[in-house]
Amino acid sequence: MDIIQNIEIIPFDQKYAQDFANLNIEWLEKYFVVEPHDVDLLKRCKETIINKGGYIFFARSGAEIAGTFSLIKIEEGIYELGKMAVSPKFQGQCIGQQLMTFCLQFSRDQNWSKLILYSNRILENAIHIYKKYGFIEIELEKNAPYLRSNIKMEYIL
Repeated sequence: MDIIQNIEIIPFDQKYAQDFANLNIEWLEKYFVVEPHDVDLLKRCKETIINKGGYIFFARSGAEIAGTFSLIKIEEGIYELGKMAVSPKFQGQCIGQQLMTFCLQFSRDQNWSKLILYSNRILENAIHIYKKYGFIEIELEKNAPYLRSNIKMEYIL
């Protein structure tokens, strides 16, 4: 496994909004279907995430966007880690782990209390990374925001 050393993690810029959508649609279509809630977050990410107090970050390798994730504001101090994706071209290079390390440090720096995430158990590599970084499984509510969700996790900051 080669780790790319020249990854730069950068904040949202409108010029990368399509990369945010494309990276996520790619994995959603591979494993699931793109749900209406996904479409809203991905196609209107500035309005639905950034303008509501959330954040989107990108892993950039040279001029290419290699990966992304978002922090969607749930309430003061509590954010959903969502829409984490790494381009197939860059998978196996620890970019997801670099994004996760950055995400947790950024969240601590904001003095937030908790991160939550929704996932699906068939995404074994993702679940493994979440557990490795200290996320623990909690009860999934009946009206989870994504139909595909069969696991909910949290990380206390």
